[in-house]
Amino acid sequence: MTALLRTATPADEPALRALWDTCFDAPQIAALYALDPDRHRHTFVAQSAPDGSIDAVVVYVPRLIRDVHGTPRRVGGIGSVATRPEARGQGLVRRLLAEAERTMLAEECAWSLLFTGTPGVYRSSGWQEFRSTYTEGTITPAPPAGTHRVREATAADGGAVAGLHGAANAARPLSSLRAPEDWAVRVPAWYGPPERALVAEDPVTGEPVGWLVAQYTGEYAEVREFAGAPGCLDDLLGAVAARARAGGLTRARVRLPGTPSRAGWPALLTEPRSVDEQVGMARPLLAAPEAVRATVTAPGAVHWYGDCF
Repeated sequence: MTALLRTATPADEPALRALWDTCFDAPQIAALYALDPDRHRHTFVAQSAPDGSIDAVVVYVPRLIRDVHGTPRRVGGIGSVATRPEARGQGLVRRLLAEAERTMLAEECAWSLLFTGTPGVYRSSGWQEFRSTYTEGTITPAPPAGTHRVREATAADGGAVAGLHGAANAARPLSSLRAPEDWAVRVPAWYGPPERALVAEDPVTGEPVGWLVAQYTGEYAEVREFAGAPGCLDDLLGAVAARARAGGLTRARVRLPGTPSRAGWPALLTEPRSVDEQVGMARPLLAAPEAVRATVTAPGAVHWYGDCF
């Protein structure tokens, strides 16, 4: 039976959740999906079974993302892509991506962005990989004593943290503009409760001057995001090192835009090495291909993990 391609309706939400539960171990998807008030119009499904089950889904998530000049542009994020195991190999995702592309163009998206470990699925539909880099190494055994008091973040730090993030990313290419609902739902979905992050306080005023998110999974402590005064970063990284060692970890990764002088992140890492990866993919829509490539490859460009679709 040929699959019917259409946009979703509110009645499809149970079937969508069932498909995502089958394909992903990601309970946060439903909460993220609910952030878009136009989500059903932005959700493209393939259905062949008469019982209402869905064979495949592609979701387009509209976001404001800064271009190479720091100017916010409407970008079509692609996420929550899933296909029932029995329906794979039929080109359903490729057909749904074409439907999403038409809607993104109609809604004046400059380009489209996605992150994947299976780029081959998207190349034939016009998305191209771009390189990002992280640094990994052995956790330093004894970071130097810092000048800032570092503590766990709390919900009361929310306003200060949003301000730090906004200032640090005011002109950063590839960074998303975070709305209040992103701080309330999206950021906790990817980073966890506030207390999983760290705050550095000014030694005189006690005001938050730095915020860092690190996650401790598997054998690695992984630094995911930083915002604040450069002088407090070493103290925050040193606190990550201490917490990681206390948890029995010996390795760490830093996913921050660095400079050659800071490539080793010595407060956290010894024996560092730089690792290239290509999990990001971009597709020009209304913007020129060279403008999109300039954005995703710009020095300091980063799409923070907390802004994932």
